[in-house]
Amino acid sequence: MATAVCLLILVVFLTDSVWTRTVRQVYEVHDPEDFNEQDFDCPRECFCPPSFPTALYCENRGLKEIPAIPSRIWYLYLENNLIETIPEKPFENATQLRWINLNKNKITNDGIERGALSQLKKLLFLFLEDNELEEVPSPLPRSLEQLQLARNKVSRIPQGTFSNLENLTLLDLQHNKLLDNAFQRDTFKGLKNLMQLNMAKNALRNMPPRLPANTMQLFLDNNSIEGIPENYFNVIPKVAFLRLNHNKLSDSGLPSGGFDVSSILDLQLSHNRLTKVPRISAHLQHLHLDHNKITNVNVSVICPTTSTLPADQDSFSYGPHLSYLRLDGNEIKPPVPMDLMNCFRLLQTLII
Repeated sequence: MATAVCLLILVVFLTDSVWTRTVRQVYEVHDPEDFNEQDFDCPRECFCPPSFPTALYCENRGLKEIPAIPSRIWYLYLENNLIETIPEKPFENATQLRWINLNKNKITNDGIERGALSQLKKLLFLFLEDNELEEVPSPLPRSLEQLQLARNKVSRIPQGTFSNLENLTLLDLQHNKLLDNAFQRDTFKGLKNLMQLNMAKNALRNMPPRLPANTMQLFLDNNSIEGIPENYFNVIPKVAFLRLNHNKLSDSGLPSGGFDVSSILDLQLSHNRLTKVPRISAHLQHLHLDHNKITNVNVSVICPTTSTLPADQDSFSYGPHLSYLRLDGNEIKPPVPMDLMNCFRLLQTLII
């Protein structure tokens, strides 16, 4: 158990480092004396806090255009406006930008001037959620670490879109209109450091192909995925958090080894069509199987059987590290066999 807990802590630490490493880079403290008088020019539509000279707040102002961005600005907040275009000109002097928030506007792909974003050579975070985008914008700056595109109308990913984004660690495409034909075998080529990929709430029927090898968090909830190809997880050997809730997975749609993948620590399969508990890894810690069609639970899947254990080991104190199990909303009828009850007692959390 201690080894599994250490592994989970390590995964969480590595995942959090996606954020903390960037935060250290972004939130660098500046002394107002570092800037001259001209540097404090502030667009009249916006607010420039004297105590935070590298930030420009232009949110919630009914803006239809992006104002000229002063050269000192690192953090630009333009969310919840009526902006439809991203031209190059407002960013001519904004060579230090690290963070742009353009959520909740009316931006379309045609409205993004080619080069407007790619010219921002130090940009780390780009937020374009809740806009009118129909494809992933391109080209983007190589420096980018997080790209947030949730709740648009994205149905296309042009070839080569991600080819130069080797620093991207998080890609959020949830709640768009992606179909299976949006992906080619090389769609994700170039994303060498991607750790979190979110494509929940789209219209996928198949697992996306050839994911980046460093993917640790894969979120595919609320699609229509029916099956997982054999050896699918060989391509993503570091995946630790896998969410496939609210899909159409059945027993016959799973690979022969089920989810017996040593890297997976948290597996969420709620609201599918499974009739039995799939094979899992001894390293798995959290398993969500609620609201399927499971009628009985094979104790040998959840806990090891005595026939597979060393002679000196008790059958319910050795093997899998599962600590959390949800089975509510299934068709399991009492009474629960005694060996299964003994197995359940080892869990820290059981919902049935």
